[in-house]
Amino acid sequence: MKAAIEAWAKPAKLFIGGKWREAVSGKTFETINPATEEVIAQVAEGDRDDIDLAVTAARHAFETGDYPKMAARDRGRLLAKIAELILANKDELAALETLDNGKPIRESQAIDIPFAAAVFFYYAGWADKIHGETIPVAGPFLNYTRREPVGVVGQIIPWNFPLLMAAWKIAPAIACGNTCILKPAEQTPLTALRLAQLCQEAGLPDGVLNVVPGFGPTAGAALVAHPEVDKIAFTGEYITGQEIMRNAAGNLKRLSLELGGKSPNIVFADAEFDPAVHGAFTGIFFNQGQVCCAGSRLFLEDSIHDAFVDKLVSKARAIKQGDPLDPSTEMGPQVSQEQLDKILRYIAIGKNEGAKLITGGQRLPRPGYFVAPTIFADADNKMQIACDEIFGPVLTVIRFKDFEEVAALANASPFGLAAAVWTRDIKKAHTLAHRLKAGTVWINCYNTFDAASPFGGYKMSGFGRELGHHALELYTQVKSIWVNLAG
Repeated sequence: MKAAIEAWAKPAKLFIGGKWREAVSGKTFETINPATEEVIAQVAEGDRDDIDLAVTAARHAFETGDYPKMAARDRGRLLAKIAELILANKDELAALETLDNGKPIRESQAIDIPFAAAVFFYYAGWADKIHGETIPVAGPFLNYTRREPVGVVGQIIPWNFPLLMAAWKIAPAIACGNTCILKPAEQTPLTALRLAQLCQEAGLPDGVLNVVPGFGPTAGAALVAHPEVDKIAFTGEYITGQEIMRNAAGNLKRLSLELGGKSPNIVFADAEFDPAVHGAFTGIFFNQGQVCCAGSRLFLEDSIHDAFVDKLVSKARAIKQGDPLDPSTEMGPQVSQEQLDKILRYIAIGKNEGAKLITGGQRLPRPGYFVAPTIFADADNKMQIACDEIFGPVLTVIRFKDFEEVAALANASPFGLAAAVWTRDIKKAHTLAHRLKAGTVWINCYNTFDAASPFGGYKMSGFGRELGHHALELYTQVKSIWVNLAG
């Protein structure tokens, strides 16, 4: 871990066309350790000129040289090699992720880094299995289809799972033969830059992956509006997603948007009590609540409400917060001062709305952006804390009486990313899972993922599916070819 910290206590550059370079403007920005509020490194600040260079490099790599001629199986071998290098450098990557993001090292080591490698391994297997089809058309014709890469892809990722979100986007894009410009979040650029090094070490041709740290209004906006970018893949808040849709209209870019959520976590009285409490606990407090599919609306059936809340409060008060590099730490700081301020603002809103604050609700009296795990009870589904995505460790608990009431309440949200149902009644579980307007529904579990299973949202939570074979649809386009067989 010490080596990782020392290695990045220096200027971090842009990665464009296989070269490390300063920003054209010469500007840099600070990346901050959220646990100490100290500067980790100065990072080159990309903007429109740097994006233009990156697009040129990506277009050149897509159209010329060895990459467009590379056999699909060889692309798969490259992706597998990248996965192997991620695992070979797992301790350094975990330390960098924790240093830059603030998440506990136990989570970086057990979840983020292994899952990122798993995604690269998964799409390594897909690279030579992206098939076309033959179609029995009328007449003396042979008609067949090809799935071809979209082209130059701009990928904009958030700060909550920096390396993992990069893997979700880069691996399927390269499996399909595209080239990429990745804009990591300005709060957490370090593992994306380290990943670029590993991709180069694996033998990825120059220009196939370009990494340009910078800010949304400059680097991000330039990437979205660039006429030579064929597709944008974005993960982030819905307001930015709306802006991307407007700004991508210039050349009708293809879009995939994985946006926010206000996911309902529904517990019926017949659920297994302790597993459901644990699911509610991890559903909101994992990664400091900075999860797009966090179970931030907890619906409890009347008869178990009080006992359930008591048990949940006890667990919340016992959670160990502190230095995220300490393996015993269970909850780290929020990612930034801006995010801390937003969470505290929503806690004040919840109090003013009349929700009952039963634990937490304050910043910890120590350096770093730490917020105590916070639970509001006696809340109404129409309160702002039940409607808006807070993106922090703030849980809103809502009572319900029966199946029909909770189905309506759960769906009464502009978001539809995820949901969960806890019950021993399998008929009730599946019936409600079918009724819920969400891209992922967990039954008797929460935050369960796999590289093979698709993830994405309904409604204001976006469109398109990442992971699984469905992600291949985001990065390919279908060409129909006709051959006249008549004499």
